[in-house]
Amino acid sequence: MTVSEPLVLGIESSCDETGVGIVRGRTLLANAIASSMDEHARFGGVVPEVAARAHLEAMTPTIERALADAGVELEDLDAIAVTSGPGLAGALMVGISAAKALAIALDKPLYAVNHLVGHVGADILHAEGLREAVGSVGDLKLPTIALLVSGGHTSLLLVRDLVGDVELLGETIDDAAGEAFDKVARLLGLPYPGGPEIDRVAARGDATAIRFPRGLTRPKDLERHRYDFSFSGLKTSVARWVERQVALGEEVPVADVAASFREAVADVLLTKAIAACRDQGVPRLLLGGGVVANARVRELARERTEAAGIELRVPPLSLCTDNGAMIASLGAQLVAAGHAPSGLEFGADSTLPVETVQVV
Repeated sequence: MTVSEPLVLGIESSCDETGVGIVRGRTLLANAIASSMDEHARFGGVVPEVAARAHLEAMTPTIERALADAGVELEDLDAIAVTSGPGLAGALMVGISAAKALAIALDKPLYAVNHLVGHVGADILHAEGLREAVGSVGDLKLPTIALLVSGGHTSLLLVRDLVGDVELLGETIDDAAGEAFDKVARLLGLPYPGGPEIDRVAARGDATAIRFPRGLTRPKDLERHRYDFSFSGLKTSVARWVERQVALGEEVPVADVAASFREAVADVLLTKAIAACRDQGVPRLLLGGGVVANARVRELARERTEAAGIELRVPPLSLCTDNGAMIASLGAQLVAAGHAPSGLEFGADSTLPVETVQVV
C-alpha cells in the first residue's frame, strides 16, 4: 500500500495517557488525549493496573472525539497505527486490542510502531499556527539527534531515516529524568506529578545554591557511558542533603533545592546531547517527551545549541507528551514509504528496542 497523503488514525496507550490522533500525510487533523494522572496522584506514581483500566474506559470516547475533531469517519481512514512498545505491558495491550479490532472491523491495514520513534515523528506535523508556536522553521532535516525525556524514558537517538534507520546512542541506566523529578518532589513535600511542581517552585529559587552531582560525566564514566544517563545518585544526593538540614534543625530551602536539582538534570541532559551532535557531526537537536515542558530544560537547550551552532527543534508541548498524533504521523510515513502492514500477530513489547521502528 502506497498513498502519498494517507489518512491515518494513531493510538497511544503506553503509560497513563490515552491518545488518539488523526493525520493526513504530515497535516495534523486531531489530537485527542485523556489522562488518568489524577487517578495515580494518591499513589505518588503510575500504577500499571490503574492505567490499563483507565485506558479501557477512555478508549472509545477518545476515538470518537478525535474523529469529530478531524471531521472524518472511520470508513475514510487509509490505515490504523498503534504503539506496540516500549511501555507498560497492560496499558499497551488495551491500545493494541482497540487497534486490532478497528483494523479487522474496517478491513484496514494496521501498523505497529515504536513509541520512542513516534516522538520524533511528532516534529514533522503541520497545522495552522503549530510551527510558529515553537519557533521552528521548515521541515525536520535528517539525520538528527533526538533527546527524549519523560517519566519512563531518557534516551539519545541518532535518527538517519525516520522509518528505517534509528540508532540508540545512550539511555538511562537507572531512573529516568521524569521519575527522578517525581521522587525528589516527594522528598520536598510537593504533590505528584513532580515535574511541573519542581518547575514552579524552582522559578523562585537559586540554581547555584547547591552543587548537586552530574551523573556519568566524570572522565572515567564517559569512557563507558558517554551518552548514557544516571539520575539515581542525584536523587540520593538530594535526599541526603535534605536529611542533613533536618538533623541540624535547619529549615529546608525548598525553592533552592528544587532549582539546584533542576539545574543538575538540565545540565546533564544538554551536555550529553550537544556532545552527541558534535561527535556524530549532526548540526541539529530534537527534543521530545514530557520533561521538555520544563522551563529550564528548554531555556538551557536554546543557550547551548545557539552557542554550538546547532539547530534546535522542539515540537509544541501538546505533541511532546505522549499522544496519538505522533503515532499516526509515524504510521503515515510508513504508509507513504510503501511499507507493508504489520498484520495481527504482534503483541505488546514493554522493552521494544528503538531500532525496531515497525513491528512486522
